[in-house]
Amino acid sequence: MHIRTTALAGSLLIIAAATGCSGGDAKPAPTVTVTKSTTAKPSTDDSQVTDGVLKMGTKKNIDDDANDVHITVQAVEYQQPYKGPQPQKPEDFQGGDIWATISIKVCNISGPNINVSPTPWSLAYEDGTSIEATGLSGGDMPKPEFPMDKPVKAGRCAAGLVAYPVPSSKHPERIVYAPDGTDPIEWAATKS
Repeated sequence: MHIRTTALAGSLLIIAAATGCSGGDAKPAPTVTVTKSTTAKPSTDDSQVTDGVLKMGTKKNIDDDANDVHITVQAVEYQQPYKGPQPQKPEDFQGGDIWATISIKVCNISGPNINVSPTPWSLAYEDGTSIEATGLSGGDMPKPEFPMDKPVKAGRCAAGLVAYPVPSSKHPERIVYAPDGTDPIEWAATKS
């Protein structure tokens, strides 16, 4: 279809140019514009981007019926550079020259208490590299911080920011949540 539209547009332009040059009239050649309209097919699942990678902000249910654990996890927002009050510049050994944060939320829908921590959350880059959460807390870290090793009762949530020392020249492709013993869940790291 694209080839026929292009050929038609080219033919119309040649005809328009030929009719503009014929005869002794000093009339300007007519202008022909060809446009093509397309209608996008709506996605059947708005929360999916591609290959199982979720859109930023999408909640993901995790149900472990054998252990009666039912939670939701959500990567709410990614910021690079972090736009709030800045902690001290990351050290060289941490792997970055600026700070980035992800705002996350984990809810215990039903079942026993769960422990939450920023350690299962990481940033994944297109070149295969990964950056882990700093594990640092307190003082000059971005607030509100996501809790470290905090129990969350059924019907309650834990939310906050996780800080990462990142290179300013690169942007992660995905945010990854991968607690031990489970399949990773990923969100597209859209720029804010």
